[in-house]
Amino acid sequence: MIDYKLLVGMIIDEREAPYRIEDTLLYALSLGFGADPTDVNQLRYVYEDGLEALPCMSLVLGYPGFWLKNPTYQVDWTKVLHAEEAFEIHVPLPSAGTVIGKTVITDVIDRGADKGAFIYSTKEVRNKQDGTLLASVKSATVARGDGGFNGPTGPRPAAIEVPTRVPDLVCDLPSLPQQALLYRLCGDMNPLHADPAVALKGGFERPILHGRATMGIAHHAIIKTCCDYRASRLKSMRLRFSAPFFPGETLRTSIWRDGNKAFFTAASVERGVMVLNNGLAIIE
Repeated sequence: MIDYKLLVGMIIDEREAPYRIEDTLLYALSLGFGADPTDVNQLRYVYEDGLEALPCMSLVLGYPGFWLKNPTYQVDWTKVLHAEEAFEIHVPLPSAGTVIGKTVITDVIDRGADKGAFIYSTKEVRNKQDGTLLASVKSATVARGDGGFNGPTGPRPAAIEVPTRVPDLVCDLPSLPQQALLYRLCGDMNPLHADPAVALKGGFERPILHGRATMGIAHHAIIKTCCDYRASRLKSMRLRFSAPFFPGETLRTSIWRDGNKAFFTAASVERGVMVLNNGLAIIE
C-alpha cells in the first residue's frame, strides 16, 4: 500500500546526464521528424549541421527512468499510466552537453480503491556547467491499482478548457509501427511499450506508445503549423492524456489560436478516439 507521507517531498532521482549530438538526432527521429527527406525545415532537427534541440526533449533529459517499478514505492507498476504532462523552457536546450536532472514527488492524491491514485512529480533540468535552469517538467501518473490508502483526496489541478468551436488548424502526422521501440532508446524502457505479454497484463491488446512520445508528435504538429518549424518559439506545453495511442496510427492534432496561446487536442484518426486533451502551448 502507498505510504503518501513517505513519498511526498521525496527526491526520487538526481542524476548527471551527458548527451551527444547523436542523442538529439535520435530524439527527433523518434518523434517522426525527418519523415520527408526533402523538407529542409525539419532538417535542422535531424542533421548535425546547424542542429537544434527540440523543446520536448526536456522530457527525456535527466529522466529518472521507470522509477515506479522499484518496490520501494509499493505501486503495481503493470497498472500505471501517464495522466498529465507539462514542460516549460527557461533557456533553449543545447544540442549537446551535460545536464543535472532532479525529480521530486510533489503530491499524492487518493482517488479511492476502485479508481487508483495520482502521483505528481516535478523535474528540474539544469546545465551542469553553471547551474542554469534550462527547463521544468511536471508529470502526473495514475496508479490504477493503488487507491484506497486513506490519503488526501484532492484537490486535483484544474484542467485547461479547450474551445468548443471548429479548430483553426488541423495537422495529421503518421507514426511508425516500431515507434515505441525507437522511442524507448531515449530513456523510457517501460516494457509496456515493447512486450505484448506485459501490455496484455495491463489491459491492452498490444504495446502502446509512450505518453511522452504521443505528446512529442503533437508538439511536432504545433511546431509545424504554429511556429513555421522554428521550435525555439515554443516556450511551454501542457496536456492531459485521455486514452492510449498505438504505434502505427495517425495522430490528428486540432488547434485553436488565441494570441500567443495554442489550445489543442489530439486523436487517433484510425479509431476516432481522443488521446490527448486539455492541451495548451505558449508560443513566442
